Amino acid sequence: MKACGIEIKSNDAIVCLLTLTDGVFHLPDCRTRRLTLADTSAKGLKSFQNTFAKLVEDYKIDAVIIRQRQSKGKFAGSAIGFKLEAAIELINDLDVKIYSPTDIKESLRKNPITVPFSETGLKQFQEPAFTTAYAWLMSDAHK
Repeated sequence: MKACGIEIKSNDAIVCLLTLTDGVFHLPDCRTRRLTLADTSAKGLKSFQNTFAKLVEDYKIDAVIIRQRQSKGKFAGSAIGFKLEAAIELINDLDVKIYSPTDIKESLRKNPITVPFSETGLKQFQEPAFTTAYAWLMSDAHK
């Protein structure tokens, strides 16, 4: 199964592809590490949505797992971030899951990551997207 973990920060969707085959993880190469919404108009949002849909199609992604953000409070997600989330969720025939930080922590507690993140070859800013995809793949949620 190929999953795409996503962390939304400001107007960026930070992505990490992760596959699980016969209990073995693989980090496939990806042409992008983040997709940015430069124009917040309807046209810009459509462009972002089409770019993301093309990424999903090209890499044959089975599931997209978005790290849930708070809707209010000190660490609340921005309005633009929620637009990005909605644009991704509304892509036709795409399996999108919103995965809460609590569920991520629980899954990581049961299935700790055995390789130090520094050895994955990913950039440091991709760590939350990676842990989101890893935690979901290791959880019972996807089975």
